Amino acid sequence: MKFFETSEYHSFKKSTYITLRWIGITGQFIAVNSVYFFLNFNFDFFSSNLVILLGIISNLYLIFVYKKTQLSDRSAFLFLLIDILQLGILLFLSGGIVNPFIIFILIPSVFSSSNLSFKTNTLLVILTATIIILLTFYSKDLPSPLSDHFHVSPYYYYSIPVALLIALVFFNYFAMTFGTQSRQRKEALAKMEEVMAKEHELLSLGGQAAAAAHSLGTPLSTITIIASDLTKQFKGKKDVEKDIELLASQVNRCNKILKRLTLNPVEEDEFIDKDISIRDYISEIISSFKEISNKEFIFNFDQDSNSKKITKSIELVYGLRNFIGNANKFSESTIFINLKSDSEITEITIEDDGKGYPKDILSKIGEPYLKSNYSKDKSKDGLGLGLFIGKILLEKNFAIVNCRNSKTRNGAEVIVKWKNRDLFNI
Repeated sequence: MKFFETSEYHSFKKSTYITLRWIGITGQFIAVNSVYFFLNFNFDFFSSNLVILLGIISNLYLIFVYKKTQLSDRSAFLFLLIDILQLGILLFLSGGIVNPFIIFILIPSVFSSSNLSFKTNTLLVILTATIIILLTFYSKDLPSPLSDHFHVSPYYYYSIPVALLIALVFFNYFAMTFGTQSRQRKEALAKMEEVMAKEHELLSLGGQAAAAAHSLGTPLSTITIIASDLTKQFKGKKDVEKDIELLASQVNRCNKILKRLTLNPVEEDEFIDKDISIRDYISEIISSFKEISNKEFIFNFDQDSNSKKITKSIELVYGLRNFIGNANKFSESTIFINLKSDSEITEITIEDDGKGYPKDILSKIGEPYLKSNYSKDKSKDGLGLGLFIGKILLEKNFAIVNCRNSKTRNGAEVIVKWKNRDLFNI
């Protein structure tokens, strides 16, 4: 069964956001009331608490009215908009840009930048920047008597909003970049797990195939009878007789396979279920590609490479197959595979005679969803995910993987190396 793929969806957990808002609201309430009652500062106390009440009401709305456990991109934007406006009004009432709490105006947009869409983040950054600029020119004085003693140079005064704007862009850019990379990596890992789950599922089909054998026995017998009748009807017609004979032979073959499965549903597969050498692994993978490719595979190996067997590993097979498959995909006509082994290491080198890795992604190989700006053949795009999966699977099995452009040929080169003590203990 193939499940529907989840669409790209930006959100964050409502309970976490509510907790953070309570922390912020509590901090605002304590700051405003402490300054008014304990320090005896004079400012618009009533309006400030009214603004804080707006934050409390919006948080109660999230708890009791908004029933979803995740805030969607649009909903998150609206509530973050309230947060920015609420804090902007509080700062307007208490000194504007020179209020030391002005730094908190950056928090809502930075908090959202790694979770929400680029469009939403951009709007929040623009809104925050606009409020910083407005607070620079329009605000009430600092609470007295503090405002009576606060005098600074215009250079210092205007450096505050400049520094805030630079910090706003800087923090949001890096948060968005790392957030995007994190989402891509999680998506790629999820696809890798899906692929490996399918591979493991194939190994568990023995018992199911045995059950299917009993159900398929009757229709196969029916096909045999019909084939026999058709042979009598079309006797003498060589072309038709040949096709009917082929049909009957394939039915007999199916019966033999199903009989074998019925007798032994856990029958082992020579390649998948038995421990074999790394040379045999590669030979089987090459053979599978030769059936679908007209390109030449040149496989060189030393004698020691066939002596030691390693434990069966779907991850190892799939990882090597990904790299050999990429070489087959991007080569012009020939794929070169070299296997060498000594008492300490085993090394596999996979090369092709293609154009090699594009220069703009060479330093990023191993990251998912790479796309070169120089690629002209769009049918050969998308190498990033395959390389990512292959690299992760092999490194999981103690390999060191190095991807580069070949020094002896024009194409790409992948070097996979193990310490023998790790490889033979997989």
